Amino acid sequence: MKKMWLVLVCAAVAVGAFFIWSNSSTPAIADSKPTGSSSSAVVASNFQNGKQFVTLDRSATEEPQVLEFFSFFCPHCYDFENVYHMSDEFKKQLPAGGKIVKYHVDFMGGELGSQLTQAWAVAITLGVQDKVAPLIFNGVQKTQTIRNLDGIRQAFIEAGVSGEEFDSAWNSFIVKSLTAQQRKLAEEVDLRSVPSVIVNGKYLVKNDGLEAKSVEGFIQEFGQVVKYLLGQK
Repeated sequence: MKKMWLVLVCAAVAVGAFFIWSNSSTPAIADSKPTGSSSSAVVASNFQNGKQFVTLDRSATEEPQVLEFFSFFCPHCYDFENVYHMSDEFKKQLPAGGKIVKYHVDFMGGELGSQLTQAWAVAITLGVQDKVAPLIFNGVQKTQTIRNLDGIRQAFIEAGVSGEEFDSAWNSFIVKSLTAQQRKLAEEVDLRSVPSVIVNGKYLVKNDGLEAKSVEGFIQEFGQVVKYLLGQK
Protein backbone atom coordinates (compact mmCIF):
# COMPACT_ATOMS: atom_id res chain seq x y z
CA MET A 1 0.00 0.00 0.00
CA LYS A 2 2.92 2.30 0.81
CA LYS A 3 4.33 1.50 -2.63
CA MET A 4 1.02 2.45 -4.20
CA TRP A 5 0.90 5.79 -2.39
CA LEU A 6 4.47 6.52 -3.50
CA VAL A 7 3.53 5.85 -7.13
CA LEU A 8 0.49 8.12 -6.90
CA VAL A 9 2.41 10.95 -5.25
CA CYS A 10 5.15 10.79 -7.89
CA ALA A 11 2.54 10.74 -10.62
CA ALA A 12 0.82 13.75 -9.12
CA VAL A 13 4.02 15.73 -9.46
CA ALA A 14 4.46 14.49 -13.02
CA VAL A 15 1.00 15.57 -14.10
CA GLY A 16 1.79 19.10 -13.04
CA ALA A 17 4.53 19.09 -15.65
CA PHE A 18 2.19 18.20 -18.54
CA PHE A 19 1.68 21.11 -20.92
CA ILE A 20 -0.39 19.74 -23.74
CA TRP A 21 -2.62 21.15 -26.43
CA SER A 22 -5.02 19.46 -28.79
CA ASN A 23 -6.37 20.10 -32.29
CA SER A 24 -9.41 20.89 -34.32
CA SER A 25 -11.02 18.20 -36.42
CA THR A 26 -8.57 16.00 -38.33
CA PRO A 27 -9.31 13.50 -41.08
CA ALA A 28 -8.49 9.93 -40.10
CA ILE A 29 -5.96 7.87 -42.02
CA ALA A 30 -7.50 6.39 -45.16
CA ASP A 31 -9.14 2.99 -44.74
CA SER A 32 -7.18 1.45 -47.58
CA LYS A 33 -3.53 0.78 -46.85
CA PRO A 34 -1.34 1.71 -49.83
CA THR A 35 1.21 -0.81 -51.00
CA GLY A 36 4.32 -0.60 -53.10
CA SER A 37 7.80 0.82 -52.76
CA SER A 38 8.68 3.85 -50.68
CA SER A 39 8.90 7.24 -52.33
CA SER A 40 12.16 9.17 -52.45
CA ALA A 41 13.41 10.99 -49.37
CA VAL A 42 11.04 13.67 -48.15
CA VAL A 43 12.35 17.22 -48.53
CA ALA A 44 11.58 19.30 -45.44
CA SER A 45 11.65 22.53 -47.43
CA ASN A 46 8.49 21.35 -49.20
CA PHE A 47 6.47 21.28 -45.99
CA GLN A 48 3.88 24.06 -45.93
CA ASN A 49 1.49 25.42 -43.35
CA GLY A 50 -1.98 24.43 -44.49
CA LYS A 51 -0.77 21.40 -46.42
CA GLN A 52 1.19 18.92 -44.28
CA PHE A 53 0.38 20.76 -41.05
CA VAL A 54 -1.72 23.54 -39.58
CA THR A 55 -0.46 26.14 -37.12
CA LEU A 56 -2.81 26.42 -34.16
CA ASP A 57 -3.50 29.60 -32.25
CA ARG A 58 -1.58 28.27 -29.24
CA SER A 59 1.64 28.97 -27.44
CA ALA A 60 4.38 26.45 -28.11
CA THR A 61 5.53 24.13 -25.36
CA GLU A 62 8.79 24.99 -23.66
CA GLU A 63 10.27 21.57 -24.48
CA PRO A 64 9.97 19.55 -27.71
CA GLN A 65 6.84 17.41 -27.54
CA VAL A 66 4.78 15.06 -29.68
CA LEU A 67 1.19 14.67 -28.48
CA GLU A 68 -1.07 11.98 -29.91
CA PHE A 69 -4.81 11.73 -29.31
CA PHE A 70 -6.24 8.25 -29.89
CA SER A 71 -9.08 5.89 -29.03
CA PHE A 72 -8.94 2.16 -28.34
CA PHE A 73 -12.10 1.91 -30.49
CA CYS A 74 -10.45 3.53 -33.52
CA PRO A 75 -9.21 1.07 -36.20
CA HIS A 76 -6.89 3.72 -37.61
CA CYS A 77 -5.38 4.22 -34.15
CA TYR A 78 -4.80 0.46 -33.93
CA ASP A 79 -2.91 0.56 -37.23
CA PHE A 80 -1.07 3.72 -36.19
CA GLU A 81 0.30 1.92 -33.15
CA ASN A 82 0.47 -1.76 -34.09
CA VAL A 83 1.01 -1.74 -37.86
CA TYR A 84 2.84 1.52 -38.60
CA HIS A 85 4.52 1.68 -35.14
CA MET A 86 4.43 5.46 -35.33
CA SER A 87 5.47 5.85 -31.69
CA ASP A 88 8.79 4.25 -32.58
CA GLU A 89 9.13 6.62 -35.51
CA PHE A 90 8.40 9.64 -33.30
CA LYS A 91 11.00 8.52 -30.76
CA LYS A 92 13.62 8.53 -33.52
CA GLN A 93 12.83 12.17 -34.27
CA LEU A 94 12.78 13.46 -30.69
CA PRO A 95 15.70 15.70 -29.72
CA ALA A 96 17.26 15.54 -26.26
CA GLY A 97 14.77 16.60 -23.61
CA GLY A 98 11.77 15.89 -25.84
CA LYS A 99 8.85 13.66 -24.91
CA ILE A 100 5.93 11.80 -26.38
CA VAL A 101 2.51 12.09 -24.71
CA LYS A 102 -0.60 10.09 -25.57
CA TYR A 103 -4.11 11.03 -24.50
CA HIS A 104 -7.29 9.01 -24.98
CA VAL A 105 -10.57 10.48 -26.21
CA ASP A 106 -13.98 9.23 -25.14
CA PHE A 107 -16.23 10.41 -27.96
CA MET A 108 -16.14 6.85 -29.31
CA GLY A 109 -17.52 3.78 -27.54
CA GLY A 110 -20.16 5.29 -25.28
CA GLU A 111 -19.79 4.44 -21.58
CA LEU A 112 -16.94 2.02 -22.24
CA GLY A 113 -15.08 4.71 -24.17
CA SER A 114 -15.37 7.00 -21.17
CA GLN A 115 -14.08 4.24 -18.87
CA LEU A 116 -11.16 3.66 -21.21
CA THR A 117 -10.16 7.32 -20.92
CA GLN A 118 -10.02 6.87 -17.16
CA ALA A 119 -8.19 3.55 -17.62
CA TRP A 120 -5.59 5.33 -19.72
CA ALA A 121 -5.12 7.81 -16.88
CA VAL A 122 -4.48 4.80 -14.63
CA ALA A 123 -1.92 3.49 -17.12
CA ILE A 124 -0.11 6.84 -17.19
CA THR A 125 -0.17 7.08 -13.41
CA LEU A 126 1.28 3.60 -12.96
CA GLY A 127 3.68 3.92 -15.90
CA VAL A 128 2.38 0.85 -17.74
CA GLN A 129 1.19 2.41 -21.00
CA ASP A 130 3.38 0.24 -23.25
CA LYS A 131 2.34 -2.95 -21.46
CA VAL A 132 -1.39 -2.38 -21.28
CA ALA A 133 -2.09 -0.63 -24.62
CA PRO A 134 -1.68 -3.73 -26.84
CA LEU A 135 -3.87 -5.77 -24.47
CA ILE A 136 -6.67 -3.21 -24.49
CA PHE A 137 -6.48 -2.68 -28.26
CA ASN A 138 -6.79 -6.42 -28.81
CA GLY A 139 -9.50 -6.84 -26.20
CA VAL A 140 -11.62 -4.06 -27.69
CA GLN A 141 -11.08 -4.56 -31.42
CA LYS A 142 -9.94 -8.15 -31.98
CA THR A 143 -11.27 -10.50 -29.29
CA GLN A 144 -14.08 -8.28 -28.00
CA THR A 145 -13.28 -9.50 -24.48
CA ILE A 146 -13.24 -5.98 -23.05
CA ARG A 147 -16.86 -4.93 -22.70
CA ASN A 148 -16.92 -3.34 -19.26
CA LEU A 149 -14.77 -2.22 -16.34
CA ASP A 150 -14.10 -5.82 -15.29
CA GLY A 151 -12.56 -6.51 -18.69
CA ILE A 152 -10.39 -3.41 -18.42
CA ARG A 153 -9.25 -4.44 -14.94
CA GLN A 154 -8.33 -7.90 -16.22
CA ALA A 155 -6.18 -6.37 -18.97
CA PHE A 156 -4.22 -4.47 -16.34
CA ILE A 157 -3.75 -7.63 -14.31
CA GLU A 158 -2.42 -9.40 -17.41
CA ALA A 159 -0.03 -6.46 -17.82
CA GLY A 160 1.39 -7.13 -14.35
CA VAL A 161 -0.67 -4.71 -12.25
CA SER A 162 -2.32 -6.24 -9.19
CA GLY A 163 -6.05 -5.86 -8.73
CA GLU A 164 -5.42 -3.86 -5.57
CA GLU A 165 -3.10 -1.46 -7.37
CA PHE A 166 -5.63 -0.96 -10.15
CA ASP A 167 -8.52 -0.34 -7.75
CA SER A 168 -6.51 2.13 -5.67
CA ALA A 169 -5.37 4.04 -8.74
CA TRP A 170 -8.83 4.02 -10.33
CA ASN A 171 -10.33 5.83 -7.34
CA SER A 172 -7.40 8.18 -6.76
CA PHE A 173 -7.47 11.95 -7.07
CA ILE A 174 -4.58 11.96 -9.52
CA VAL A 175 -6.36 9.62 -11.94
CA LYS A 176 -9.59 11.60 -11.75
CA SER A 177 -7.65 14.80 -12.41
CA LEU A 178 -5.78 13.32 -15.37
CA THR A 179 -9.01 11.93 -16.80
CA ALA A 180 -10.60 15.36 -16.61
CA GLN A 181 -7.51 16.91 -18.21
CA GLN A 182 -7.71 14.58 -21.22
CA ARG A 183 -11.37 15.44 -21.75
CA LYS A 184 -10.88 19.15 -21.26
CA LEU A 185 -8.13 19.40 -23.85
CA ALA A 186 -10.15 17.46 -26.42
CA GLU A 187 -13.24 19.58 -25.79
CA GLU A 188 -11.41 22.90 -25.89
CA VAL A 189 -10.42 22.40 -29.51
CA ASP A 190 -13.53 20.50 -30.55
CA LEU A 191 -11.54 17.36 -31.39
CA ARG A 192 -13.62 15.10 -33.65
CA SER A 193 -11.31 12.48 -35.13
CA VAL A 194 -8.31 10.36 -34.26
CA PRO A 195 -5.45 9.68 -34.53
CA SER A 196 -4.40 13.30 -34.25
CA VAL A 197 -0.83 14.43 -33.66
CA ILE A 198 0.22 17.85 -32.36
CA VAL A 199 3.87 18.87 -32.22
CA ASN A 200 5.24 21.37 -29.70
CA GLY A 201 1.69 22.15 -28.61
CA LYS A 202 1.18 24.31 -31.68
CA TYR A 203 1.41 22.35 -34.93
CA LEU A 204 -1.23 19.86 -36.04
CA VAL A 205 -0.12 17.28 -38.59
CA LYS A 206 -2.66 16.95 -41.42
CA ASN A 207 -3.09 13.24 -42.07
CA ASP A 208 -4.72 13.97 -45.41
CA GLY A 209 -1.88 16.28 -46.43
CA LEU A 210 0.69 13.50 -46.75
CA GLU A 211 1.39 12.31 -50.27
CA ALA A 212 3.10 8.95 -49.70
CA LYS A 213 2.04 6.08 -51.98
CA SER A 214 3.12 3.22 -49.70
CA VAL A 215 3.02 2.25 -46.04
CA GLU A 216 6.76 2.71 -45.76
CA GLY A 217 6.51 6.06 -47.47
CA PHE A 218 3.68 7.16 -45.19
CA ILE A 219 5.71 6.32 -42.09
CA GLN A 220 8.75 8.13 -43.47
CA GLU A 221 6.87 11.25 -44.52
CA PHE A 222 4.91 11.48 -41.27
CA GLY A 223 8.13 11.10 -39.31
CA GLN A 224 9.87 13.79 -41.36
CA VAL A 225 6.99 16.22 -40.87
CA VAL A 226 7.16 15.63 -37.12
CA LYS A 227 10.95 16.10 -37.18
CA TYR A 228 10.56 19.37 -39.06
CA LEU A 229 7.89 20.66 -36.66
CA LEU A 230 9.92 19.70 -33.60
CA GLY A 231 12.40 22.31 -34.75
CA GLN A 232 9.74 25.04 -34.95
CA LYS A 233 8.60 27.34 -32.14
